[in-house]
Amino acid sequence: MNHLVQALLVAILSGTLVAGAGWAFVQNGTSGILALEAIIVSPTLALFFDFSGTGGPLQINNHSAWGALWNLETNEPTALNVVSDTFCASGGFLSNGSMVSVGGQMAGAIAVDGRMGVRIFEPCSSPDGAGCTLFDNPDVVHLAETRWYPSSLRIFDGSLMIAGGIHEQTVFYNTDPVNSFEFFPSKDKGVPRPSAFLERSLVANLFPRQVHFTHKVLALPDGKIFMVANNQTIIYDIETDTEFILPDLPNGVRVTNPFDGTITLLPLSPPLYVPEVLVCGGTDTSDQIPASNLSSQDPASDQCSRITVTPAGIQKGWEVEHMLERRIMPEMILLPNGQVLIINGGQTGYAAIAAVGVLQGNSDADNPALTPSLYDPSAPLGKRISNEGLPTSDIPRMYHSTATLTPSGNILLAGSNPNPSLNETVKFSTEFRVQYLNPPYMSQQRPALSGVPSKIAFDSTFTVGVTLPEHVLGVLPVVKVALMDLGFSTHAFHSSARLVWLEATLVLDHKTLEIKSPPNNRVYPPGPGYIFLTVGDMTSVGAHVMVGSGASPPVPDQGRKI
Repeated sequence: MNHLVQALLVAILSGTLVAGAGWAFVQNGTSGILALEAIIVSPTLALFFDFSGTGGPLQINNHSAWGALWNLETNEPTALNVVSDTFCASGGFLSNGSMVSVGGQMAGAIAVDGRMGVRIFEPCSSPDGAGCTLFDNPDVVHLAETRWYPSSLRIFDGSLMIAGGIHEQTVFYNTDPVNSFEFFPSKDKGVPRPSAFLERSLVANLFPRQVHFTHKVLALPDGKIFMVANNQTIIYDIETDTEFILPDLPNGVRVTNPFDGTITLLPLSPPLYVPEVLVCGGTDTSDQIPASNLSSQDPASDQCSRITVTPAGIQKGWEVEHMLERRIMPEMILLPNGQVLIINGGQTGYAAIAAVGVLQGNSDADNPALTPSLYDPSAPLGKRISNEGLPTSDIPRMYHSTATLTPSGNILLAGSNPNPSLNETVKFSTEFRVQYLNPPYMSQQRPALSGVPSKIAFDSTFTVGVTLPEHVLGVLPVVKVALMDLGFSTHAFHSSARLVWLEATLVLDHKTLEIKSPPNNRVYPPGPGYIFLTVGDMTSVGAHVMVGSGASPPVPDQGRKI
């Protein structure tokens, strides 16, 4: 066999030689509102939130809407009736499948005060959103404390943990902080928990980054929270209300608003589900410099820092590598094949609006990063990041941009508005164009799942149908099955985003997969998710599932301990 034939055979068997386009940006429709927050709420719908004062073209009740359902099939928005101001809020799913948006801004001309806002979008099976509604009545359901710029995270009992924020309007730094945690539904008789960590991490600690992980660390029980604020990190144990201080991020890099970097929990693998955290971008600018002395031309950081959250990993400390460019306000999106997409943001400057001494229009940042990169967690240090084959966008995605994986397996990109309201005259204008970044498999024959149960218990085995691409029939392909929480995108952070690898066996007929669900609700917090099948370089459409009992939070532990 000559080398050419051998290479072709290897390519065919590995699934890499299939006709079709490569990675591609596609601009498809306009959002109608500024999509400064985004979450996938069903297989066909994304939910966007905006600032009530932006003044976008989408109308409701004789005024500009600041909430909308985005139809992933028709690429059209439908206005939602939002009562409170959702500017710079956060959110996520509960264990019963309800989407909850929390926090926001003070009252405006047409919106009521959103800082204690709790907005509930119940599960809705309507493909086009007809009949889907948002409950938003701050007099009936609200937080315990005013929170603008908070973060949120679904935890092991299916509730949301809400962290930090600011009480009043800030120009740049967190000058009136909310140094506490609270939960929805509430715990502790509704009294927020004071946080020494948030107090220590002032003044650049808005939107503190949180990830939920399961692993026994330092004699603490599993089901803890890894948190980053400013350049500081901790493990927080919800059940005992205690914290353990971890090493600071290397080289003075800071990653929370207004110095936005981004963070993700890397894919979790059975049987031990060892947690690794990746933090990228931000800035090494001191938080003691007045905003008036900063510039939109100050270089951002290109640093990525990775740590294994085990005793040995903590002792080893942070592992440092570098992106191909500097990035402030990037997003990291977990992909169903286990890679991480790094996208959006600028190469210089800071987050926030019209706050630093040298601006670009109203923007505190400049020099957009227009070419995404892929991070491969399994590659050796120094060879994990590449943009080979990835396209360059012509739409800057700066402050108030969003990005999310969709159930179809491509990436939805929207938003960008470093302006106080609608502005179409500056370099970085209010952006309503919606894009998709399509991986190569979107134009190729893909594997498909069928008969996936709508509800999956923890520590159970279930069988699904599978259709494989023609080029892998007759061989025994390697299959990977990912259970994913697609997360909530706001301010360069994808809260609750998660990928858990599921044990899966392809039956000899190549038409059936036997899949093992996560062992318990601490490996995957109970609630909705999507199951994707990857064969070679091809990924299926995601199947929407409810993981766990589907009961309202707080729910008891489910499954088995590991």
